[in-house]
Amino acid sequence: MPKSDSAPFAYEGLDRVIHEKARLGLLTSLMTHPKGLAFADLKQLCGLTDGNLSRHLQVLQEAGLVEVIKGHEGNRPHTTCHLTKAGRRRFLDYLAVLERLVRDAAKAAGREHTALGRLGMLPT
Repeated sequence: MPKSDSAPFAYEGLDRVIHEKARLGLLTSLMTHPKGLAFADLKQLCGLTDGNLSRHLQVLQEAGLVEVIKGHEGNRPHTTCHLTKAGRRRFLDYLAVLERLVRDAAKAAGREHTALGRLGMLPT
């Protein structure tokens, strides 16, 4: 989403569904594994309990970002999760806004660093 001249720091593309820490980790995990991940692998990678993982996956699934496929391997239940096409696009759009936020903050920090240097006030 383009930056608005009237509110350049609103960062409207920071989607609340994605921005939550656990869901951000889940989406990143799924982005790095395009064929999907088993529930147990996601649980381990993101450091979540069964209940937390289930709830966050439900939110992501309801938002159309993730597909959850339940089945069986042998006699055991097996759940696999992967990003949807829309989820991948929305996550990439989110990352672009996040990158803009980081650039804006780094630019401001650089100006501050330069000004402090001119004043001889840089920490040692």
